[in-house]
Amino acid sequence: MKSLSHLLLLGDPRLYETCEPVLQTELPLVKDWVADLDNVMKEIRLKYNFGRAIAAPQLGIMKRLIYMNIDKPVVFINPVLNNLSTDLFELWDDCMSFPNLLVKVKRHQSLTINYLDENWHPQEWKMTGDLSELLQHEYDHLNGILCTMRAIDEKSFKWRS
Repeated sequence: MKSLSHLLLLGDPRLYETCEPVLQTELPLVKDWVADLDNVMKEIRLKYNFGRAIAAPQLGIMKRLIYMNIDKPVVFINPVLNNLSTDLFELWDDCMSFPNLLVKVKRHQSLTINYLDENWHPQEWKMTGDLSELLQHEYDHLNGILCTMRAIDEKSFKWRS
């Protein structure tokens, strides 16, 4: 079982890599990957008091997999973002890979995410506001993009208080 010590931190070159799709033959591995993601997210919540979702590459699992647990666990396999709104909003974004740093970014107000669930069934979810922002952040991880790379300007960084 992976723990907080396995979390890749800012500067780790793997965080800047583009992930490979999960193959249907790898579906038996997804359960263990999700258990690891869930465990690390729980540890982050205990230590830093935040964490609603985590992307597989943050644990060095270089696959297109996102795990979210707000009210209930949701597994996003090979997600694709569609219908990104032209309306943007600004927020202070945080990331488990640099838990004490906040970065001001702009995100799309709404989107549609298409993905496969843990049973390899196609799903679609229209998201707005904070869920839309959250999935954009995690989706960026799958493409090797960190919120530090989306900072609005050079003054868009601050320490978590």
